[in-house]
Amino acid sequence: MTVASVRSAIARRDVSKTAARLSWGVVDQAVASASNFALSLYVAREFGPVTFGAFSLAFITFTVILNASRGTATDPLMVRYSGATGAAWRNATAVASATGMMVGGVAGVGCVVVGLLLPHPVGPAFIALGVLLPGLMLQDSWRFAFFAAGRPRAALLNDVVWTVLLLLGLAIVHQAAHWSDTVRVVLCLAAFGGTAAIAAMFGLYQTRVLPRPLGVSGWLREHRQLSFRYLLENVSATGAAQIRSSVLGAVAGIASVGYIRGAEILMGPFVVVLSGVSLVSVPEASRVFHRNSRRLPHFCAVLGGAQAVAALAWGAVLLLVLPLGLGQLLLNEVWAPTSQLIVPATLSVCAASFLTAVIAGLRATGAARRSLKAQLTFASAYLLLGVSGAILFGAQGVCWSGVLAISFGVVITSLQLRAALADHNRSTQAVI
Repeated sequence: MTVASVRSAIARRDVSKTAARLSWGVVDQAVASASNFALSLYVAREFGPVTFGAFSLAFITFTVILNASRGTATDPLMVRYSGATGAAWRNATAVASATGMMVGGVAGVGCVVVGLLLPHPVGPAFIALGVLLPGLMLQDSWRFAFFAAGRPRAALLNDVVWTVLLLLGLAIVHQAAHWSDTVRVVLCLAAFGGTAAIAAMFGLYQTRVLPRPLGVSGWLREHRQLSFRYLLENVSATGAAQIRSSVLGAVAGIASVGYIRGAEILMGPFVVVLSGVSLVSVPEASRVFHRNSRRLPHFCAVLGGAQAVAALAWGAVLLLVLPLGLGQLLLNEVWAPTSQLIVPATLSVCAASFLTAVIAGLRATGAARRSLKAQLTFASAYLLLGVSGAILFGAQGVCWSGVLAISFGVVITSLQLRAALADHNRSTQAVI
């Protein structure tokens, strides 16, 4: 066997392993997103636009806090402990999971305080969310810990347990149809967070690891260069979305927030693919970078392009099938206004496919400062365009401004990735 054939066989094996790990990420995210999809779809069908809009504001807040937890806890874990085993993985997981819980606890107190000040139906939803945030953050921490250790099956099992429990919980909530919408939305959020807490307890059994709160301060110090920047990166985009939605609710009514969330629900099955791949894209990009840094841009382009094509295909299916009656069946009163947002929602996800792929490549280089600069620039454009769109054109303006902002983010992040690779090449040549 020639050297060339050996290298070709090794390359094929590496591609096969990468595809397998990406597939596990997609499957796990499919199960995890099923819980979010089921919850949002149930609320949209049962409670109408206004109550669904209030729920959506609480859910967007949840995503902001989730990204804050990931930035401080599990993103550094994924970057610095991917492939770690034994004591190294257990020690890192114990402290990272405790860090995630701490973020959930602090943010939860803030949500409860804010909820006490907000009117119905928004206030009670925020209070329920605040109480349940620590369990939600812990469950999410286990998922990332499993992927960092190369154990995607364990992450999948944990999410299956959570999803099954949540569906059972929603079935129980459905029996309380005679109660007020506000109470039932609180019960839905309680089912969401409560079942996540049970799944988090199951994660303790799976990992044989206990969160170590006393190590949180040390974790934050040790990973401050990564965690601080990733925290700002993660929260900047979702925080901008939170502000954008709040402005939209104030200007065009809370129901408009629900319409945008309805479009996100319709894109949900594809976003499963996007989110699932993103779970493992950073470790995969890191492997590509350390094997041959010159191949990293190609990896990002292929990854983003494949997802974008799939997003366009899914959007076309929605436009062809949902107007035949399925859209009304799924979203009830929310369907008609939501149907007008499918095209910009599809284009936004296409652009996001490239953005997440390039972000993964940039993070793999370890150039946290460049990654932060790109994300803050994108988030600023996202916020400015989103708020302007909300004020001028309502829900339509918000969605189309998102397409422009995310496309701008792809360009900015790509430029930073190119600069980071140039820095790496210069430093490598200097060592040689």
